[in-house]
Amino acid sequence: MPLADYNHTRVGKELPDDRYLFLSDILPTAWQGVEYAQVPDGGTVAVMGLGPVGQFVSRVAVHRGYRVLAVDPEPVRREMAQRHGVETFDLTDTIADQLRDLTDGRGTDAAIDAVGLEAHGNAGVKFIQKAVGLMPDALARPLMDKAGMDRLAAVYASIDVVRRGGTVSLSGVYGGMADPMPMLQIFDKQIQLRMGQANVRRWSSQILPLLTDEDPLHVDSFATHHLPLSDGPAAYESFQQKNDGMVKVLLNP
Repeated sequence: MPLADYNHTRVGKELPDDRYLFLSDILPTAWQGVEYAQVPDGGTVAVMGLGPVGQFVSRVAVHRGYRVLAVDPEPVRREMAQRHGVETFDLTDTIADQLRDLTDGRGTDAAIDAVGLEAHGNAGVKFIQKAVGLMPDALARPLMDKAGMDRLAAVYASIDVVRRGGTVSLSGVYGGMADPMPMLQIFDKQIQLRMGQANVRRWSSQILPLLTDEDPLHVDSFATHHLPLSDGPAAYESFQQKNDGMVKVLLNP
């Protein structure tokens, strides 16, 4: 295995089913998102998206003593976060105004985008992204602008809701080369943007002490479904369609 001497992590002798599994990806991704958000002690953070990463982002932020205001259109995901001290909100056209009202009109100290690009959720955007590569520049530009704005909705919401001088942390993955960004608003509000691929091993030593029997991040009960590996294709489809309360699936070989 390439870099096996580095990528492996020594953990406890007793291995509860789900205790250490999430060290491989989503827990360090969430941890980095909160680190990059630079929330002040006792501050307020908005979390856009309550998928697996957003759920852990919210739990890590609550564990650190922050007030967490999380946004997701799926009731099941909101209910899951509420059980761990998170204030949740449906995604509406006025969500930024709602969150500002809860922070005395200032906006949150930080915002974490845990959504990223989800082109599979918007057939029109997916079509446009493929089509622009086949068109002359003069025709492609208007469509690129439209696709970019649609797929950057979570970024725009984060920039809108964060207070002046606050930080927007991007945990979601984006891959566009010509995405339009509201640079005037970012400049005027003096917003800091922090982002990047998760440095998984960078955070392992900080997370590992929390994976104890006390389980402050509730990792042991994080997975909503345990399925055999043979059910993988159906599980991916159910997760994409957000069926059956599916938030995180563990496939057992």
